Amino acid sequence: MEAREKILQAVTANKPDLIELPEMDLSQAVRYSNLVEQFMNVLKASGADTFFENSGNLLVTDIDSVKQQGDFMINLLEKDERQEWEELTASELKGLDTCYIRAQLGVAENGAMWISEEQMSNRLLPFICQHLVIVLDPADIVDNMHQAYQQIKTGHNGFGVFIAGPSKTADIEQNLVIGAHGARSLRVYVI
Repeated sequence: MEAREKILQAVTANKPDLIELPEMDLSQAVRYSNLVEQFMNVLKASGADTFFENSGNLLVTDIDSVKQQGDFMINLLEKDERQEWEELTASELKGLDTCYIRAQLGVAENGAMWISEEQMSNRLLPFICQHLVIVLDPADIVDNMHQAYQQIKTGHNGFGVFIAGPSKTADIEQNLVIGAHGARSLRVYVI
């Protein structure tokens, strides 16, 4: 018998018994008195720029500013533009400077925002752009990940992702590098 077969037989023979997941008392999960404030503070700590407003004027100014710079941008906040970007490849999107996307849900405990394939139109967009701008309704912020998973429908779309802050790594000489393998910056508008 080969070593590989011996290992596979040993693994098969020593499988632990399946046990049911424990029932959780979600009333004991973390709660916050001010969801928006907690959410924004966590995002700021992770390197994101955050803006809270009722009017959306700052967001409009942001979009106009990027347009005036003449950089390649995609605005998925407007439903008309979604289909235009669905089929583009990574090489066609390599010059993407700024992408505007609406999040479905935000989590106060860790600043994560759920974006499904439906919101992003093309799976590459939140990862290939240089600057990611996410818009979130404050009514869509929940306390914790338990509540988030109760609300999202993971089987509804083919793909979804939680995003919390710009990309970063601290592997190299223990230095924090922001924008290492994804968006270099993240701006979040809670409107």
